[in-house]
Amino acid sequence: MRTARSAVRRVSRRDDGADVSGRREPAVLLALDVLAVVLFAAAGRRSHAEGLSAAGVLATAWPFGAGTVAGWGVARAWRRPTSPTTGLVVWVAAVVLGMLLRRLTGDGTAWPFVVVATVVLAALLLGWRAAVRVVRSREPRG
Repeated sequence: MRTARSAVRRVSRRDDGADVSGRREPAVLLALDVLAVVLFAAAGRRSHAEGLSAAGVLATAWPFGAGTVAGWGVARAWRRPTSPTTGLVVWVAAVVLGMLLRRLTGDGTAWPFVVVATVVLAALLLGWRAAVRVVRSREPRG
């Protein structure tokens, strides 16, 4: 738990709740979002016995990773990377753009996959942001 708290402290907060991050923190948090997408892809490939080669995982992950990065741009996530609003924009962009890119490249977008991807990406992309809020709420004020 000490590690999580120290990681959360690295993303400091102004009195109005806006994140005041150094140059590296937004990049690290973007990498965390991309890692979440890679984990989603790896878990999906494993559950379907498709193999966990780096090339295979990246081939599955790239549409959702592109959506995640686009979501960061739309939300200007580097300004408030941990905010719930940023998380929602990044999540919706990851799912919508990811599915569009999959369809354009001939990969599957069956409804059960869309539902699972939506739920799992919500848990991953919104989950770490919720954890940050919980840790911050337990820190002493002052």
